Amino acid sequence: MTAPAQPPTTPDLLYSQDEEDLRSAVRALLADRADAPTVIAATESDTPYDQRLWSSLATGIGAAGLLVPEKLGGQGASHREAAVVLEELGRSVAPAPYLTSSVVATETLLALGAEDGPAAALLGELASGARTAVIAVPFATAPAGAGPVLAGLDGTVRGVADAAAADVLLVPTAEGLYAVETSGPGVAVEALVPLDLTRPLAAVTLTGATGTLLADADASAAVRRGLLAGAGLLASEQLGLAEWCLTETVRYTRERHQFNRPVGSFQSLKHRMAQLWLEVVSARAAARNAADALATGSPDAPLAVAVAQAYCSGVAVHAAEECVQLHGGIGMTWEHPAHLYLKRAKADSIAYGTAGHHRQAVAESAELPAP
Repeated sequence: MTAPAQPPTTPDLLYSQDEEDLRSAVRALLADRADAPTVIAATESDTPYDQRLWSSLATGIGAAGLLVPEKLGGQGASHREAAVVLEELGRSVAPAPYLTSSVVATETLLALGAEDGPAAALLGELASGARTAVIAVPFATAPAGAGPVLAGLDGTVRGVADAAAADVLLVPTAEGLYAVETSGPGVAVEALVPLDLTRPLAAVTLTGATGTLLADADASAAVRRGLLAGAGLLASEQLGLAEWCLTETVRYTRERHQFNRPVGSFQSLKHRMAQLWLEVVSARAAARNAADALATGSPDAPLAVAVAQAYCSGVAVHAAEECVQLHGGIGMTWEHPAHLYLKRAKADSIAYGTAGHHRQAVAESAELPAP
């Protein structure tokens, strides 16, 4: 007798009390260490990240180890909690290697399933915040496009996010997945000029470098899982960014007066902000669905991630554009942080696959003609 089919699990889009407590801790830290003047000053310096901020976030709050099981030195939480951290990082556009190290690199190592050996040891170091790692693939690589980027430990990979500040590179090659120390011989990391100054990019050149083999040639599935988690939780960063832009724009238009009236009282601006609010609410649902699907290991996780990225990328860009425009002249200045949000939104819109790529993935999963 065939067992009855199990009804699909309803995704939980609400925030738990633990998640709200985590949000409060991260928001308080970022308000103290990564306010707008501090972030703008950081973009003008030669130091990509504030190490004190990263230490407080990664170790003090324990955010770096949220995805790592307790037996490997982490917090044993899930993608839902990591998504909350990324919402707050998006809200402040704080320069921090959280997405690339604590999500993508960490998830890739977890996918290897090692409970001991070099992969497990590196996971423990990432979870403690003592070290950071990045996948040596272009930031624009979509999950479905994951694969060997080099034949061996020789060659150049351009557009690697956060490589300039990383301690370890996870390099997918035809021989397998290697862990390569950025300070080791034969490794050159050249900083590039990115659009988003809060997330540095670099060209990584390996010339006869040496590394530790973490997995054999079948490591592509692990890299795809890491990039899938990155794409899914990037939607939460985009959500936080859009929420800040909407909140700040509403606040400013209430205070800015023309013709003895707040500019926010003009009907045309009300309509624009109302439309943006609707988009942000929908983006929250999509981002939370992706985080929940990843956290529960749902078979629909790739579809949930594709939907979230197909929608949230455009919402973040629209929110940032409206923020700049509705701030008028002040929104065009370097001193106002609006430009940081627009640049981050634009850069994020092509990270881990463009919205068009993800719409194609949605169409293919539903066996529909591509839009």
